[in-house]
Amino acid sequence: MVYILNIETATKNCSVSLSKNGEIIAVKELSEEQFNHAEKLHSFIKEVLNEVQISLNDLSAIAVSKGPGSYTGLRIGVSAAKGLCYALDIPLIAIDTLAVLAEQLAIDSGCIVPMIDARRMEVFTQVFDNKLQPVSNAEALIVEEHSFSDLTETIHLIGDGALKCTTVLTAEKFVYHQDIIYPSAKQMGRLSYKKYTENAFEDMAYFEPYYLKDFMLTTKK
Repeated sequence: MVYILNIETATKNCSVSLSKNGEIIAVKELSEEQFNHAEKLHSFIKEVLNEVQISLNDLSAIAVSKGPGSYTGLRIGVSAAKGLCYALDIPLIAIDTLAVLAEQLAIDSGCIVPMIDARRMEVFTQVFDNKLQPVSNAEALIVEEHSFSDLTETIHLIGDGALKCTTVLTAEKFVYHQDIIYPSAKQMGRLSYKKYTENAFEDMAYFEPYYLKDFMLTTKK
């Protein structure tokens, strides 16, 4: 049996799941305006393991959502994953956060554009086809009226970044799925198991979150 612990902390959703041969068998998550990931993450890990009555030593690998997303959230998730992998001597798997978000939507045609809020009118985004394959690179995009003008097919927008685009991206080709807001570890099972079978592991000594943008520290006026 391949048990993989999946950790998703790139947004306001602190999410942990446990998968068995790629199928999710336990989930614990909570979305809050204030980031409480440091307080919640390790208790969530204990809860999903207790739910299926296995221990940390039964894990085959740990998968973590690597970004883009919140600097604080990503650091918390990646630090926890690397620490556990090192202590348990098991491999680390990194999953693209935008791919995790895209997994929540199934479509027959058109494309999926997950968006993670990056403040003001900027979003972290990427285009996926209806088979959930990426057709563009992840980018930090300032959304304006002519964004995605090169795409003529139906564009399905998801994520908390999409919520603020409803008054800007108004063409008929844009379809908003406002019930899909945050990436979740519930969608990481298939992705992490695939990487496990391919031995697509990270070097724990050098792996860092994918911030996409340089960190900028600001102070309140």
